[in-house]
Amino acid sequence: MPEGPELHLASLYVNEVCDGVVFTGAVRKSEVSKCPDVPFTCEAYRITATSRGKEVKLTLTPIKSADSKRTVKSGQADQAMDVVFRFGMSGYFRFSAEDELPKHAHLRFYTKEKSCRVLSFVDTRRFGSWQPSGTWQRDRGPCVMFEYSSFRENVVSHLSDRVFDRPVCEVLLNQKYFNGIGNYLRAEILYRLNIPPFVSARSVLESLEVQDSLEKEKAVKHSITGKKKSDKVKEEDETSDLLRMCHMVPLEVVNLGGKGYDPAKADYSGFMSWLQCYAVEGMNCLQDHNGRTMWFKGDPGPMVPKGSRSTRAKILVKKERNDDNADKKKVARSRSESTLKKRPIKQEVTEIKAKDASLSEAGSKKRKTGKTAEETKPRRSRNSGEKAAAGSQRRSGRIAKQNSK
Repeated sequence: MPEGPELHLASLYVNEVCDGVVFTGAVRKSEVSKCPDVPFTCEAYRITATSRGKEVKLTLTPIKSADSKRTVKSGQADQAMDVVFRFGMSGYFRFSAEDELPKHAHLRFYTKEKSCRVLSFVDTRRFGSWQPSGTWQRDRGPCVMFEYSSFRENVVSHLSDRVFDRPVCEVLLNQKYFNGIGNYLRAEILYRLNIPPFVSARSVLESLEVQDSLEKEKAVKHSITGKKKSDKVKEEDETSDLLRMCHMVPLEVVNLGGKGYDPAKADYSGFMSWLQCYAVEGMNCLQDHNGRTMWFKGDPGPMVPKGSRSTRAKILVKKERNDDNADKKKVARSRSESTLKKRPIKQEVTEIKAKDASLSEAGSKKRKTGKTAEETKPRRSRNSGEKAAAGSQRRSGRIAKQNSK
């Protein structure tokens, strides 16, 4: 699922490809999409994008013309409109030629060019959504990347809320406090801090202050004597704060994307090599109370859901069972093949033995009676028709004798 860094990279991509491009006409929606129509039609407008956590906002701004009154009368938009997107599981933006439109382009913005191009919102699984004339969702907190001070204050000032009684791995997915953090980011953050995923979130966060101690140090000299901290101590200070890591780790992903972000030519090799914990071989994983897979190393902590088992272990067991079943099937197949191969020979031997037995039986009968088996067979009796004809002849003979007398 796209997380905060991916949505920010998507906004950078839109701003890059739409820079200086004029769009025209109506915003078109695919027939299969159940999201709302975007009631925006304009002769000429521009598109810009901004991101905040797990949301992206496209701003459609009409280009002012000399005859603005005629534009209003003809039903053309004269005011800017914001369209807020949430990417769901597979959403992204794509800028392409009209004849190269992606299959799952569910919302489309057409350029005012001779060879028309299209900015489209592509969503294969259709879990994403958009809201015309939309605003940032009210129940989402400040962005962990670009509103760090507000994000930190929002978390520290609400630590008394019951939500922080839950395991820290589950609280990190709560967008009211950690807007932009998703499944792979929580795994990487907790792994780097060596925090078990299933411990109380409050126990991890209660020692933190509203203002980042590292930010304080930047505004003040290290000490009166002018001594500097050792690199080791400095590194420990920088990587011991959960809220700070929620800010720094997503920015690392953004820097991986750089200016080369293009969903049509996506290369995830750099991202895969960056991962240290999420879906990495040798790591453990469990399902949390919400059914989401949590990757970690070492002890999971005391708040593991009851009956929860390692997903990776299940996969391995299933694979081993499948391998065993495959081996058994191979053995059974080889046995059946060998049986089929041996069957004609065995059948032939059986037929020969039966023939020899019948010949020996016929020979023994001839020796006893002096006749062959065919000769020793009882003669067939006359059938009922022959018997009836003979009887009628005898009766007619008797009747003739009596008449002659």
